[in-house]
Amino acid sequence: MHFLRSAAAMMLLLAGVPVCAQDLATTCHATSSYDVTLNPESIVFDRATPAPSRVELKHGSLYTDGAAVRLNTENQDRTTLFDRDLRALAPRVRAVAQNGVDMAIQAVRAESGGMGLSPETRSELDQRLNAHASELKQRIAASRSTHDWDGDATNQYANQIASDLMPLIAGDLGQQAIDAALSGDLQAAASLRDRAASLTTEMQPRLLRRMQALRPQIQALCPSIQELVDLQQDIRDNNGRPLDLIQTSR
Repeated sequence: MHFLRSAAAMMLLLAGVPVCAQDLATTCHATSSYDVTLNPESIVFDRATPAPSRVELKHGSLYTDGAAVRLNTENQDRTTLFDRDLRALAPRVRAVAQNGVDMAIQAVRAESGGMGLSPETRSELDQRLNAHASELKQRIAASRSTHDWDGDATNQYANQIASDLMPLIAGDLGQQAIDAALSGDLQAAASLRDRAASLTTEMQPRLLRRMQALRPQIQALCPSIQELVDLQQDIRDNNGRPLDLIQTSR
């Protein structure tokens, strides 16, 4: 039942702050080698390598690896605007991410609707999907750092969701196949097995197609991201290195 694990992972990949880094890269042509954390008094960008590994914006001042960067008046203004605009963008990103959760839940529910699940299983599945959606939305609302959505944390949470959903649906499909076989309808039993097998390869692309409805909301973020890219232009650290907190391929 690999398709359910894929669906659970998609719910998380479409959630996070920033919303789905891959979609931002493909839609807005924007990437970053940094993680970002929004603190009440500062914004911190950090990465393992290369230097600078830590960039901090604080009250119009700029620090790289703990050292204050000398800024002229124009670049100080740019830094202040960058801080302001990034903070203004964050709730918009979270809103898109939460809409992504809703769409993912609807997509999983719609696809599972064609499996012939029993009313009891559908009801239980709805309850579990709603519970996971609520928890995920709370995590999005509380998140202030992309570290909250690193690969290990995302995979672990996706596995938790999958382990909750997989036995429920697998058990229902298995019971359907057993009932069909016991009644002598071997063709129906085989059809159920084929349906489960085809879901492994067909579920994920169908879910991805449904999630394309989120693309316009992601596109609406692109101008604000480009403005951040423009604001950081020409700002360098004390060693003359450009910040490049956000890169675009345009």
